[in-house]
Parts: sequence; C-alpha cells; structure tokens
Amino acid sequence: MTVCLDSWAVLAWLDGESPTLERIEGLLADRPVISWVNVVDVYHRVERDHGRRSADDVLSELRIILDVELPGTARMIQTARLKARLPIALADCFAVATAAAHRLPLLSGDPEILKTPDLPCAVEDLGSR
Repeated sequence: MTVCLDSWAVLAWLDGESPTLERIEGLLADRPVISWVNVVDVYHRVERDHGRRSADDVLSELRIILDVELPGTARMIQTARLKARLPIALADCFAVATAAAHRLPLLSGDPEILKTPDLPCAVEDLGSR
C-alpha cells in the first residue's frame, strides 16, 4: 500500500470524477488502505442515493480492491484525540489517523480536510490535480 483513501476520494472515484478516477485507478494495484469507518460512510451514501443492492455491490468490490482496516482501540483513541482538536468530521479523523498510523499520504478532496493545518499526515488534494 502506498496511500490512504478517505470517503470523499472513494465517492468521487465511484462517480467517475476526473482527475480522481485516473489517480485512484493508477493506485489500485497497490491496494490503498482505508478505514472501515470510511467504508461505512461510503456505504450509507451509496444506499441513500442508489439503494441497498448497489451499496452491497460497492462494499463487496471495495473489500476486494482496497485494504479495508478495522480500527483497534489505539486507533480509536488516536482518532478521538484528533477530533478533540480538529474541526473536521469524525469519519475524516479516522481517515487522518489511518494515514498517519501507516505514514502514508491521505488522498482527499474534502474541503474540511484540505483547509485544516497541522495534520499528522501528508494530504494530496485530488481536486486540484
């Protein structure tokens, strides 16, 4: 694995948005890591917009092509500490904590993440490529 993905990145990829589509497609062979919390976020959005069957299909695909990581106690505490000091969503904090734990860049286009200074991981802006 060479990068970490957040929910924003996966949803943009699923929607076929350029340049996110091309960037992520080029990384799939390396199995990017993603937190289960972010996968749950993707699942609920897909179910809300396209139905449960589509959400189940997306979940099955993501589990094959991504390294979906279930956070343990230490990661959850690290995430809570991030949430206590950062003005970003809890799912975003899980993405940041996962990237930081693996010392990987986080791929995102989420404005909340992109405008937050002093994150414990590098962030690649998928919206400006």
